[in-house]
Amino acid sequence: MRPSCLDKCVAVGFALDIARAVECLHSHGIIHRDLKPENLILTADQKTVKLADFGLAREESITEMMTAETGTYRWMAPELYSTVTLRQGEKKHYNHKVDAYSFAIVLWELVHNKLPFEGMSNLQAAYAAAFKNARPSLEDLPEELAIILDSCWKEDPNTRPNFTQIIQMLLQYLSTISPLKPVSRLSIPENTILPPESPGTSSLIALHDDSRETPRGEIENKPKSSFFCFNQCY
Repeated sequence: MRPSCLDKCVAVGFALDIARAVECLHSHGIIHRDLKPENLILTADQKTVKLADFGLAREESITEMMTAETGTYRWMAPELYSTVTLRQGEKKHYNHKVDAYSFAIVLWELVHNKLPFEGMSNLQAAYAAAFKNARPSLEDLPEELAIILDSCWKEDPNTRPNFTQIIQMLLQYLSTISPLKPVSRLSIPENTILPPESPGTSSLIALHDDSRETPRGEIENKPKSSFFCFNQCY
């Protein structure tokens, strides 16, 4: 609750939950397109954040044009705009990196417990981000965390990291601030008790394992569903 701030470890832990959920979506070619605090749910034990509201989610296409100005202005990636006023329903080319930008704004809010672009309306905030390259301040942030945010909300979407890379950066940063450094899952000593994986990550591991064991033809012949991974993740 504002004005109190979350402990950095808790904030980064929540960010990891979000990043893993989006990574699961992207691994199935789906863009969320409306990543914001209102679409994030805290579990009753206050230990896990889950991603919700897939009303604007859609399959990503390399060639197909998609609806511009999709999402919520304050958290919307700048490439969803153009230098001219967009007509309602106008189409643009963009990709899954719009979720990386929105994630950075959400992460900034998690750490600061403040509304990003405070003092601006949603539309003013989006305009400042798109046409003035304005971003929330990185002052008073640890250098490692500032680097993560800066990389995720870069103007050029091609230079933003994907969510697998974002997760790695968050884990690396968490290992520097957490009193109990995470243990690599590649070499786990016997009798070591690890915290549970987030739903998204554990599903990805299961799906990747299945894909190695299933012949290619069988995978291609399975019924296609845009929202297949939602049942897998949650």
